Amino acid sequence: MADVTPAVLITGATSGLGRYLARELAGSGWQVLAHGRDPGRVADLSAELGGDARGYVADLASLGDVRELAALVRAEVPRLDVLVNNAAVGFGAPGEGRQVSADGHELRFAVNYLAPVLLTRLLVPLLTASAPSRILNVASLGQVGFDPAEAEFEHGYQGVEAYRRSKLALAAFTFDLAGELEAVKVTVNCSHPATYMNTAMVTDSGITPVSTLEQGGEATMRLITDPALDEVTGQFFDGLKTSRARPEAYDPQFRAELRAVTDRMLGAAPS
Repeated sequence: MADVTPAVLITGATSGLGRYLARELAGSGWQVLAHGRDPGRVADLSAELGGDARGYVADLASLGDVRELAALVRAEVPRLDVLVNNAAVGFGAPGEGRQVSADGHELRFAVNYLAPVLLTRLLVPLLTASAPSRILNVASLGQVGFDPAEAEFEHGYQGVEAYRRSKLALAAFTFDLAGELEAVKVTVNCSHPATYMNTAMVTDSGITPVSTLEQGGEATMRLITDPALDEVTGQFFDGLKTSRARPEAYDPQFRAELRAVTDRMLGAAPS
C-alpha cells in the first residue's frame, strides 16, 4: 500500500463515529468513500474531506439500494483496502413500536445486519483483489440471544432488544466470514468501540453518554490502520482490547441457522 492511495468505504459516515473516522482517514491521506442516507449531508461531507473523497447515497433499509451501492463502488474505484460497516439504527425512542424496512423486514435487523452482510458479500471480490485488506464490523457488547427462526421479532417487540439481536447476528457473521477469507488475506473483525458515546444515536434513545466519540474513534482507527493487526482476524474487540461476543456467536448450530434465515431474507445468493 506504500505506492498507492489506500481506499476505505465507511457506511454511516455523515455523523458520529463514521464522520470522525472519515475526517481522520482523509487527513491521513486515504481516499474516503463516504456513505450516507441524506444527499445533502453526503455532499457536504465530501466537500469537507476534499481530495479524492467520494460520496455515496443509499438507504440501507432497502436491499436494492445496498446492491446499487456495491455496484457503484465496484464500478468507480480500482481498489478497496478497508470496509467499515458502521451504519446502524439505534434503540429508538422509548416505547417506539416495531418498524419494518423497505423489504418488509424488522428494521434494526435489516439495517444493522442484513445490509452489511449483503454489502460485504458484494464487495468481497474487490477487497480480495486489493488484499491484504480489512473488514471491520462495528457492533456492540450489548447483545442478546434469540432464535434465528424468529428474527423478524413479530411478538413482544422492544427496540433495545431488536438492536441487541442485530449486533449478535453481526458478530456471528464476522466469525463466519473470517474463516472464509483468511486464506485470501482479508481480515474480518468486530468491535465495540466504546460504551454509549456522545452521539445522536445515543442521546436520541434517551441515554446519558458514558464515553466520548474520541475514545471510540481512537479504538476504531487502530483496527483500521495498525500494522500490528495485519494478520489478526475473527476477533471481537472492546475498545482497545480483545474481548468476546456472546457464546451464540461462536456456536456452529446458531450460525448455521442464522445463515439459512439470512439467505432466505436476502432472497438469493449475492453475485
